[in-house]
Amino acid sequence: MSSDARIELRDVTVRHGRCIALEGISGAFAGGSLTAVVGANGTGKSTLLGVIAGTIRPSTGTVLRAVDERPAYLPQVISIDIGYPLTVAELIALGGWREFGSFWAPGVAVIEAAAEAARTVGLSGHLHRRIGQLSVGQLQRALFARLILQDASMILLDEPFASVDAQTIEVLLDRIEHWHRQGRTVIVVLHDLGLVRSQFPDTLVLAQRCIAWGPTASALAALAA
Repeated sequence: MSSDARIELRDVTVRHGRCIALEGISGAFAGGSLTAVVGANGTGKSTLLGVIAGTIRPSTGTVLRAVDERPAYLPQVISIDIGYPLTVAELIALGGWREFGSFWAPGVAVIEAAAEAARTVGLSGHLHRRIGQLSVGQLQRALFARLILQDASMILLDEPFASVDAQTIEVLLDRIEHWHRQGRTVIVVLHDLGLVRSQFPDTLVLAQRCIAWGPTASALAALAA
């Protein structure tokens, strides 16, 4: 996997009416980097991921990345409509939709890849269950499996460990570390600073503005100051 997935932000500001969600964010995520994004609730972390993913348009400033880069983006699990009548297998297979498009069923290769991704995250026995029947941890595993099929060089994760059990955290961390070893650019919004210290080489600290951005030890020292 190429590590060309560099993301540069130049003076990015996001406003919602009179409210400023992000203000003047400038800096770059190096290709192949693994970065945690931390800060108190309401400090713009999810907004930042949305801007990078292209789902939120900056009020001012620009986000630069390779033209052909398509980030794999996992929003917070609470934003997923679990009432939609999808099976686990169908949800995972959607990660390969570029292979079959909007009007065709997934082919054998995608179905086999979905089954392999389910095995990787420990969901082989749940492929025919509806997603509404899954626990929060099982749903998060299924969403990670969908990301595996997307095969993106840039991966954005918003609170992927929220409300999941310790075993699921271990499974998901293993996948994040695997992506990092492959040279993919991975950006993860987190609240658990102990996990950030132990698993993430780089950290961005947000409070609408950038408080610190760089090696985790020095960035978290700025947070504590």
